[in-house]
Amino acid sequence: MLENFHAFPSTSRPLAGRTILQVVPDLQSGGAERATIDIAEALHMAGARALVASEGGRMVSELQAKGGVWLPFPAATKNPLAMALNSFRLARILREEAIDLVHARSRACAWVAYYAARRAGARFVTTFHSIYGGASPIKQRYNSIMAAGDLVIANSHFTACHIAELYPQAERRIVVIARGLDLRAFSPSAVEPARVERMRAAWGVARHERVVLMPARLSARKGHLVLIDAAKLLVVGGLSDVRFVLAGDAPNAAFRANVEAHIARAGLEGVVLTPGYCADMPAAYLAAAVAVAPSTTPEAFGRVAVEAQAMGTPIIVSDLGAAVETVLAPPQVDAADATGWRAPAGDAAALARAIREALELRPSARDGLTTRARQHVQTHFSVERMCGATLDAYELVLSARAPGA
Repeated sequence: MLENFHAFPSTSRPLAGRTILQVVPDLQSGGAERATIDIAEALHMAGARALVASEGGRMVSELQAKGGVWLPFPAATKNPLAMALNSFRLARILREEAIDLVHARSRACAWVAYYAARRAGARFVTTFHSIYGGASPIKQRYNSIMAAGDLVIANSHFTACHIAELYPQAERRIVVIARGLDLRAFSPSAVEPARVERMRAAWGVARHERVVLMPARLSARKGHLVLIDAAKLLVVGGLSDVRFVLAGDAPNAAFRANVEAHIARAGLEGVVLTPGYCADMPAAYLAAAVAVAPSTTPEAFGRVAVEAQAMGTPIIVSDLGAAVETVLAPPQVDAADATGWRAPAGDAAALARAIREALELRPSARDGLTTRARQHVQTHFSVERMCGATLDAYELVLSARAPGA
């Protein structure tokens, strides 16, 4: 099946003079938002106009500083009537701004953008940033818009297989473009020690304490409760001088309360910390001894795994989804070639064992692991590779030479 998928080289064709609009719910935080800004910068550097229609967020200023143009737009709404009205509104914007191509990065946005693009005569591209579930016919129909693009970008081969299985009619329009990381920013040499010290001070971590970092929005599927259970097993087993930091937004107040209650029931107040959103992720990784991403449902990509490897922080992920692509581990490779650990999803005991093993690595073994991990990221997950491949994809769509066109 994968032979029908197309990977584009990172040598972008000229897009000078073109106008590309990306649509994303907001610019607050997250992988889709980060990719939006990276592509906007690449478009600007290529001489194209890079527009982003979204609600606001803390990343708007960065978008503008990198050459993108923000169009305030109620893109986060899922109200059917509001979405229908937004489609007419967006079509007017497409005509007024002479937009050549619309790139939608979420389902509600995609429904709005699809009909707007058809009305205005623009090309339409989607990206699967997540594995969209849903057993009911209504949910499946709602999700199907992500496979309706003139070209459908999958952020991993795992995601591409998922799309092809659910929407076989889209198979020839699927391209695999892995999410990219800015290795200039995510480099140990780029982070001054003072930034790391400020991060640890903000967390309230003492100098002698090691940190197990879980950088993720507080969400049930991310596995926060599994990590808390693993932390309890480790503490009961005699592990000391370690703090578990759950760094991320808490969009769901009820789940945040659930996390805090789980910490209290485990008797881990002061051991498991919930400091909230982290604005300096490179420093956060360097402040940690180990990073974990114990998702309980398949990840379409796994940005944390790539970031941690780039920063030389040992990483443990759940053994499902795209983890096989982002983290190399036995039995896929020999232990001597591993770049991290993969543990069964939802298995707190296995996660605890992997954390203890990572914490007990000798310096030479840790150095070898981190060198392999960074090389793995440089080869497969650089932002330059992602941007070049995406701009190539845009050019193919605009020249009507996209797969299946």
